[in-house]
Amino acid sequence: MEATQHPYAQAREEGKKLWFLGTPTRVIATAEQTGGAFGLIEQEIPAGSESPWHVHHAEDEAFYVVEGQMTILCGEQKVQAGPGTFVYGPRGIPHGFRVEGDQPARVLLQCTPAGGFENIVMEMSESAPPSGPPDMERLMSVAAKYGNEILGPLPESWS
Repeated sequence: MEATQHPYAQAREEGKKLWFLGTPTRVIATAEQTGGAFGLIEQEIPAGSESPWHVHHAEDEAFYVVEGQMTILCGEQKVQAGPGTFVYGPRGIPHGFRVEGDQPARVLLQCTPAGGFENIVMEMSESAPPSGPPDMERLMSVAAKYGNEILGPLPESWS
C-alpha cells in the first residue's frame, strides 16, 4: 500500500472514544488514513493494569509514555518508563507492559506498517465500559487474524 497523498488531522476531542480490554482508547490513525504507513492508538490505562504477553509478527510497535509510570518488557529488556520515555519493540519479539503506582498511564502506541494492531483494537472495542472481563478466546482469534499472537500472561520472570 502506498503512502497517502492526502493530509490527515484529528484534534483530541474529535477522536472516537472506545473501550479496548477495559481501557479508554482512541484510534488516532489507521491504515486507511496513512496509506498503510502506520497506525496510532492512545490509551489511558488504569493503575495496576497489564497487557498479555504477546508478539506482533508483521509490525513493529513503539510506545511513548505521556503520563504515568509503566514497566515495559520487550524480549529480555525491562524498561521503567515514565513521561517522555520511548520504547521500540521490533516485530517478532514478545513484549508486554504493566502500569505501576496508583495513577493511570497515558501512552501512545504506534505500529508500522498499519493494518494490524489498530484493527484488533477496533474489532475488539466497545462503545461503553465493559461489564466484565475480556473474552480472551475471542481476543486470541482476532489477534491471529491480524498477524499477532497472544502468548499468555506476562512471564513469571517479570517481577
